[in-house]
Parts: sequence; structure tokens; C-alpha cells
Amino acid sequence: MALIRTLMDREQDRFGAVLPPALRDLYDGDLSFPTSSAERPFVIANFVSTLDGVVSYGIEGDAGGSTISGADPADRFIMGLLRASADAIVIGARTLRDAEPQSLWIPEYTYPDAKHFYTEYRESVLHKSEYPLLVIVSGSGKLDLSRAIFRTPQMPTVVITTPAGKDALANAGASKLPTVRVFALDSSTGTIGPLEIIRLLHMELGVRRLLHEGGPALFGQFMAAEAVDELFLTLSPQIAGRMSNAMRPALVQGVEFMPASAPWFQLLSVKQGGDHLYLRYQRTEIPQHRVAS
Repeated sequence: MALIRTLMDREQDRFGAVLPPALRDLYDGDLSFPTSSAERPFVIANFVSTLDGVVSYGIEGDAGGSTISGADPADRFIMGLLRASADAIVIGARTLRDAEPQSLWIPEYTYPDAKHFYTEYRESVLHKSEYPLLVIVSGSGKLDLSRAIFRTPQMPTVVITTPAGKDALANAGASKLPTVRVFALDSSTGTIGPLEIIRLLHMELGVRRLLHEGGPALFGQFMAAEAVDELFLTLSPQIAGRMSNAMRPALVQGVEFMPASAPWFQLLSVKQGGDHLYLRYQRTEIPQHRVAS
């Protein structure tokens, strides 16, 4: 029985049937992606937003996406499906801090009812390892290593940081954690460049499909580097509002674009579950009328 109803899909079965029947039924269609280029992974992003563009309330205990989505089952199913499709998932340190200490970035954590379907798809169809690699980007290396993701067997985690961050992690005992690897990238500003991140993941760790789960600052850096190929966006039917003295982040934070160079996306599919909409976009060229103006 479908969790979701497809309203429009321009890309249905573009690479042939991929999802096993049970997942096709739940998703009301198939899901496939182009192969990665020879230079970097194919990067997809997944976010949930209110009608007025807020992706996090920024309140301790209520900063996660489930507060925005209302813990919507279909949104959580899609999150699990995208995780099952990816070689690796990248998040920023703030996204990690906002999550519950027991959180695991694996497909069935968000939608346990589909655990066996995700496993069949991942192992038998995509021929990937049991779980995707979790990649945490932290310039400072100041992470709580007692979290479940660092201490759960068979769940590999990579931290990409600066040389100073690597030292901080070593002092905190990261080298003693068997499932954790730390990579240091040089950075004069403390900010690690997205192109360097994805090049490392591609060349050193064999990542061909990367799922970006935020936060908005890290996602903004990826957007500015033109390193996002597709965006999955759940539109939640609530209004969060903003005050001038308290920031509630939007999809992209920390960068701004001018009209002549702002990224554009083409709508690939629209799905519906109750009052939620599930949108899929593909990066496209700037429209000619914008270039001409």
C-alpha cells in the first residue's frame, strides 16, 4: 500500500526499474539516479521545510527536521529510502549536535517498518555495503564521541576536519574508536571546502553517490561550489515565522547569490501524502531570459 501518491513524475523509470516491488509500492513509483562523473560523486540533498521556508526552529530539543515535518511517516520513509540509495551521507557538526545522542544515520532508523525492504534494495539491487558511510564535517573537531554513531559496530564514520581539529579529536580519544576515521584537510579560514570534501570521498573512499542532510550552512557552501545535483524537499504544512532578533535558518545559510548567477532547479517529480508535498528537483542551467537580462 502506497504511503505516497505521485502527482507528477518526469523521470519515471528513466534508467529502468530499480526499486524492489515493495518499495515501489510504498513510494508509488521508481527511484533512480545517473551514474557519478569520473571526478566526483553524484550529490543529492534531502531537507524538510515549512511553508515559509524554515528548516529548523533552532530550539534545543526541537531543532531537528522531525519537528518541522511533524514526524510525518512518508517524509521519514523517503529519508530512509535516500539513505539506502547512498554510498555516504554528509552532515555538519551542528546537525549532529541537534540530533538525539542515540541517532543513527542508517535507513531503518527513520522508518523501521521498511528495514528489510531497504536491506534488500541496498544489498541485492545496488550491491552496496550494509550501511552507508556517515561523514561529519567539523572544522574544530569538537565532537561528542560518546554518541551512538561513534560507538555502534558495523556503522563506519568519517570525520573531515582541519589539522587542528584532528589534534582535538586525537586528544579526545577518536583513534581508539574502531569504526571512526579522521581526515584532515588544510584550511586557512577554518572552513573546509566542499570540492575538497567530495574529492576526498570520491578518490580515497570510493563514494559515488553522496546524500547531503545539512545543515543549512554546509549546504550553502555546497550550493556555492555548484556541488549539488538534485534536491529532495518535503514541504510541511505549517508556518514557523521569524523574529528579527532570533534566526530560524532557511534551506541555505551563510552565502547569497545575485540574480544573474543564482542556482536554478528543474522540477522532476511531485508526490503527496496527506497535506505534505514531496518535491524532487534537478539542477539546471540558468534560464536564457535571465542570462539575457
